[in-house]
This record gives sequence, C-alpha cells and structure tokens, in this order.
Amino acid sequence: MAKKEFSFMGNSLEQMEKMSMEKLIELLPSRQRRSLKRGLPLRQKKLLKNIRDSKKEMEAGKKNAVKTHCRDMIVLPEMIGVTLGVYNGKEFIAVEITPEMVGHYLGEFAPSRRRVSHGAPGVGSTKSSQYVPLR
Repeated sequence: MAKKEFSFMGNSLEQMEKMSMEKLIELLPSRQRRSLKRGLPLRQKKLLKNIRDSKKEMEAGKKNAVKTHCRDMIVLPEMIGVTLGVYNGKEFIAVEITPEMVGHYLGEFAPSRRRVSHGAPGVGSTKSSQYVPLR
C-alpha cells in the first residue's frame, strides 16, 4: 500500500518550505492569520531562532530538544522534524513536530489539564458513614 503524500491546502511540504511567510499566512485559518500578520513577539522570535539552531545541530549529528514555555507559538513548516519540550504548567512534554501539525498552536499538543478520575468514597465521606463500625 502506497503511503499518502502530505498536502496542506493543496500544497506539498516542499512547496510550503520554499514559500514566503506572506503566502504561507494566507493559507492558515483566520485566528492564526491575524496573529502572524501582527508579527511575532520577541519570545516567539527567540524560540524560532533556537529551533533553527537545533536543526543545524541535528544535521551535524547532535540531537537535543528545545524547551519552551511559549504555548501560543503557531507551528510553521520550518519547525517540522524538531523535538520541542512544551511546558504544561508542571513539566515539559516532548512533542515531535510533524507536517500535520502545521497551523496549530504548540499548546494543543501538551495538555495542561488531566482528566479527573475519582476513587470510591471512604469512611467519613458522608454523615451517615461516620457511625458505621469498621468491623
């Protein structure tokens, strides 16, 4: 079975990497488009620089993850293939950037809240259970 080729809005991965930022912005959804048209804040520019440096190191043979607190960074095509440590409020979650993630926010891949699973109620949980003998 042949592997399906990735495409984003009719463009292949190679085309997207060669694309200028203005053309790429036009392909993204409205919230991401508005955010990128306003320009990247300093912390996002710094993250992008660290990702570029990490890609150069990966080509040299070293492999290290870039850690970040910047959960509102939009995944761009030049980030593909890099492992990022995205902070969820407690720890850094390792996120491998794949082509399907383009246009999403980093915070979507490192959930900050866990699902609550309550245990069974114990002795003393209600007024009536306080008077039940243990044996």
